[in-house]
Amino acid sequence: MQEIIEVVALFLGFSSWILILVSLQDQYWKESTTEGSVITTSTIYENLWMSCASDSTGIYNCRDFPSLFALPGYIQASRALMIAAIVFGTFGLVATLIGMQCSKIGGENYILKGRIAAIGGVFFLLQGICTMIAVSWYAANITQEFFDQFYPGTKYEIGEGLYIGWCSATLALCGGSCLVCACRFKSDNEKVPYHYQPTSRGHVLSTVAASQSAPSHYGRNAYV
Repeated sequence: MQEIIEVVALFLGFSSWILILVSLQDQYWKESTTEGSVITTSTIYENLWMSCASDSTGIYNCRDFPSLFALPGYIQASRALMIAAIVFGTFGLVATLIGMQCSKIGGENYILKGRIAAIGGVFFLLQGICTMIAVSWYAANITQEFFDQFYPGTKYEIGEGLYIGWCSATLALCGGSCLVCACRFKSDNEKVPYHYQPTSRGHVLSTVAASQSAPSHYGRNAYV
């Protein structure tokens, strides 16, 4: 049962790691809203790295953000958190592959492998937390500007990239929780390798013969 849980946790962690990359490549983290607009000639959409605009004919133009320090603080923080999530996810995948009981990597010390798998689960939890904070913080700023009646700039709606990020964070948290709960550090049922050394038959027979041939210091009447 524990091996099945570890395989499922590895699949969830790997899927969440892939979704992080998909979310970062997605250009629709936020999209300009048509609320209150009678005529819409162009659509503006952005992610953490660039801003794009497309018109009704389908022609679009994208440009990277010119300066890192000119960006709002939440965008810089979201960038750092997403990159940290990728790093944590990579460490989690490596640790889980080494610590799985069905894996031959790392020898047959199952107690040590269980601890390594638990560390991989912690890395997956950190990945999910970083991703969840990044996308939720970004979405909170979108909704705050959208419902602010005195906001003078362009108002945006939540894009598909944020939903992909939320899915990634949920999968990572589920995978990490499964690994941490499945790995038992100290248990009576741990599989510890034991090298059996059979005893020589001749040595046993000689020991028995010696015990039988040993002289007795008691008389026959002492056993009555």
